[in-house]
Amino acid sequence: MNVFENLREGKHYHILDEDYQREVHGEIDRCRHLCHLINSTDPLEKEKILQLEKELFNGNLPENTFLTPPVQIDCACRVFLGKNVFANHGLTVMSVGTITVEDGVMFGPEVGLFTVNHEPQNIRVIMTKEILIKKNAWIGARVNILPGVIIGENAIIGTGSIVTKDIPDNAVAVGNPARVVKMID
Repeated sequence: MNVFENLREGKHYHILDEDYQREVHGEIDRCRHLCHLINSTDPLEKEKILQLEKELFNGNLPENTFLTPPVQIDCACRVFLGKNVFANHGLTVMSVGTITVEDGVMFGPEVGLFTVNHEPQNIRVIMTKEILIKKNAWIGARVNILPGVIIGENAIIGTGSIVTKDIPDNAVAVGNPARVVKMID
């Protein structure tokens, strides 16, 4: 198993671990470079941006899925996007712990997805938990989703919310921490 798979299985890594440095930081460097190219491309050059985004995701960018620059994704090899996903500008993704975004999900501007945390007793040791965002969820502007969270199908997360726990299907959640305030019929 590689470092990414070990992290998915719950193994913790010291950030100076040789394998972690080679595998994870190699991917981070690759993604930083491609994000830089995407973010510095003229917005009118849509085809060039799309080609760079495809390269960022190793050719695995489903149909009608688009991320509006600027974006910052550290480990695109651990991000799995469905069809018809749209992310507005300013998406920040720390995905070493794996993120799955199903079909039809929409992200408002400046959303953050974070799969990584640090051991309290040794902040140089990282641990991860996956994030899953189910079909047709709508994530409002400046929402932050923390490690281990599942956002339910058709759920709506209100602007500025910080999601620390799972949100069920068809729920509207808001606040810090985000709480369900309404169910959608």
